[in-house]
Amino acid sequence: MKSHPDIGRVSIAVLFLIGILIFSLSTSHISNSWFLALAAVFGGYMAMNIGANDVANNVGPAVGSNALTMTGAIIIAVIFEASGAFIAGGDVVSTIKKGIIDINAFEDNTQNFLWAMMAALLAAALWLNVATIAKAPVSTTHSIVGGVMGAGIAAAGFGIVDWETMAKIASSWVISPVIGGVIAAAFLFAIKKSITYQQDKVSASYTWVPVFVSIMAWAFTTYLVLKGLKKVWPDLLAMISLISPITIEAAKKPTFLTALSLGFIVAIITFLLVRRSLKGRVSKLENNRDSVNLLFTIPLIFAAALLSFAHGANDVANAIGPLAAINDAVFSGGIHSKASIPIWVMAVGAFGIAIGLALYGPRLIRTVGGEITELDQMRAFSIAMAAAITVIIASQLGLPVSSTHIAIGGIFGVGFLREWLEVNNSLEEDLEQGKAEIKDEKSTLKSLQSELKKFKKKKKKNLSKSDHQRIAKLYELIDKEQNILAEVKRALKKDQKTLYVRRGMIKKIITAWLITVPAAAILAAGIFYMIRGMLV
Repeated sequence: MKSHPDIGRVSIAVLFLIGILIFSLSTSHISNSWFLALAAVFGGYMAMNIGANDVANNVGPAVGSNALTMTGAIIIAVIFEASGAFIAGGDVVSTIKKGIIDINAFEDNTQNFLWAMMAALLAAALWLNVATIAKAPVSTTHSIVGGVMGAGIAAAGFGIVDWETMAKIASSWVISPVIGGVIAAAFLFAIKKSITYQQDKVSASYTWVPVFVSIMAWAFTTYLVLKGLKKVWPDLLAMISLISPITIEAAKKPTFLTALSLGFIVAIITFLLVRRSLKGRVSKLENNRDSVNLLFTIPLIFAAALLSFAHGANDVANAIGPLAAINDAVFSGGIHSKASIPIWVMAVGAFGIAIGLALYGPRLIRTVGGEITELDQMRAFSIAMAAAITVIIASQLGLPVSSTHIAIGGIFGVGFLREWLEVNNSLEEDLEQGKAEIKDEKSTLKSLQSELKKFKKKKKKNLSKSDHQRIAKLYELIDKEQNILAEVKRALKKDQKTLYVRRGMIKKIITAWLITVPAAAILAAGIFYMIRGMLV
């Protein structure tokens, strides 16, 4: 039976979806208004699931490190996700995410296209919902990619899929977490070597914290310009031209050099401000690790906010892309590679993400922030740095990466670095030895129990005195072996807890990543056939 808070959350979510349905039906006076209204409900459902699952990657490390409370993180994420969607989400969106299927394969069959987009949207949302319940952070981009692929195949066959693009997307399952993990581990190692391993941590902090924070400012400004503002760059330049005496040449999107230059300017300003701020604080700091962590708290909060803004600007398209495509097809009667985003469609995506985050976000935030490895501010800062820098590098190299996979890879990276640096090197050997002992003890116990079973099969009158003595001895040995086995299991469990990255979480998350695209594709194909069966 559901608890009262669960019923309350479900009720709010349902009311939001009912509100979308009523609004859509009341404002659309066309023959397919019911179809568009249903698609809007699916879009709202998808947006809520993005908020519940994907946003955790942006604020989870900050919560896990205690830089932010859960309430504070949700408030920041809601504000900046919605701001990113409305301010920098753009006014046009690609109807087919990542170009994974050939839009021409629908051959102007608008009905099939509408059904496919509906199926893709609902399938991606359902898969995200399942992943959130299982506490598995997965890529919402991969979910919608799988949904579009599955629905496209169901509508027009396997030839509709651009398999080269799909291969690149599949490669991101390895590329994203590996690059994110390496960069996060490298930054944490640099912080440890330059600050926490120094005898005078306060002086080292005064020297190096401004450097690390200014690098963060450089990376995040570059990241924000390239990814967060790319859709509104022409409008931004036009606005600057109006208030500036200098004529600025219009450009469709910012170049890498422009983003890097702006980032460098912000980095210099940040370095000077942080250095000035620390000057009056260092004398009050104690020479310990906690003081160092404290200095990374405010930068980490800024990082969570900026990651949320960029995520809202980019990933809201996962919820509203198919919805905008359906809206465009319903009103125009045709199929287009790009579609304009009406304000109500953007609102569905932005508010849906905010509501999903507020209602169900804490579940995944706790998982990301504390159930994979223990985080403090320095580790969380390194993960945030990895998230920004990996996206910048990947975008310039043309590598497909997932922000979810980068963040989780960063968490794995700092966790494994901790094991390498701080855990006794014999721990892995102890674990293997413990497992071998358990295996041997189980084998011995099984042998004793098998021997006892043979005696029990004999009739009492056929048992000799030596048989009775052996039976008594067997009971004694079995009891002793059971106690030894229990003790070995306890020791193994204790050693496993010493590991800094929980192996069970690694297996669960990687499994979820691997099956996201095929699971969403199968769901989408099934939903497409169901819709077509009901309407044809």
